[in-house]
Amino acid sequence: MERVRDLSELPKAHLHLHFTGSMRPGTVLELADKYGVRLPETLIDALTSGEPPNLRATDERGWFRFQRLYDAARSCVREPEDIQRLVREAAEEDVRDGSGWLEIQVDPTSYAPRLGGLIPALEIILDAVDTASRDTGLGMRVLVAANRMKHPLDARTLARLAVRYADRGVVGFGLSNDERRGMARDFDRAFHIAREGGLLSAPHGGELTGPASVRDCLDDLHATRIGHGVRAAEDPRLLKRLADRGITCEVCPASNVALGVYEKPEDVPLRTLFESGVPLALGADDPLLFGSRLAAQYEIARRHHAFTDAELAELARQSVRGSAAPTEMKERLLAGVDKWLTEPVSA
Repeated sequence: MERVRDLSELPKAHLHLHFTGSMRPGTVLELADKYGVRLPETLIDALTSGEPPNLRATDERGWFRFQRLYDAARSCVREPEDIQRLVREAAEEDVRDGSGWLEIQVDPTSYAPRLGGLIPALEIILDAVDTASRDTGLGMRVLVAANRMKHPLDARTLARLAVRYADRGVVGFGLSNDERRGMARDFDRAFHIAREGGLLSAPHGGELTGPASVRDCLDDLHATRIGHGVRAAEDPRLLKRLADRGITCEVCPASNVALGVYEKPEDVPLRTLFESGVPLALGADDPLLFGSRLAAQYEIARRHHAFTDAELAELARQSVRGSAAPTEMKERLLAGVDKWLTEPVSA
């Protein structure tokens, strides 16, 4: 049997992990029992079997099913101690997978009603991140994300809040949910507020819709990173633009397949993006529903796209370079990548 380097020991940064979707299956089941939440049978089956639910979301009905399961899981997070547990466990899972830096994405409005309002909710999350980072040694920050299903004025409120807490651990501003809804340009003011406040711009695009949504993120929201961005592979000129500008695409192979964007792992255009010079940062997206965490995304690149260890190391470097980590942290992680690549392969 061929010996290969352990991908869980490859230092890397994790730039695409959603707050609710980061939960462990057992945690959701315990919290549901604690609060008497009745979960959908399909979610219970998935959480207990270890097999992700059938979530094809390339049509409106499929996206509704995905959102229903996601909302059910989110309804189980109700108290500050639940937030603390979620963040701690997400950090522990990332450390186990070799991550040295995590930017976890959250829309605090989802938790505000149960936590005393928008500001208390974000402060509870940031405090939990500080504690988890201290306890696990993982560098950890927050990317506040607006919901494109809501009014753009709500996004502006979130952008102002994110900027207000830039010195407390908020490093970026995003735009999530079904990219087929709402025009990117409707959220341009919110992203302008975030950029003026020193936050990076990381909207979702190029997943459920094609290359045009990536161009919209660049033109209207001045994105410095793109959440997903895989559909850019369909437009050579767009690929060149992303490569020339060094725009990192946060590619999530397992979720692309789970949501029906691509039929099989080998269909995800990792090679096309990589060989076009587009910086990539592999991410787990929502491991609760998609069934795999960070190291597994690198395993997909190795197994289904024949990425060599040298290429996998470069993927890890690109994730680090695309992050908001301090220079010292980046240098330490990059040195760790070099060490991983040069050390002898263990039996």
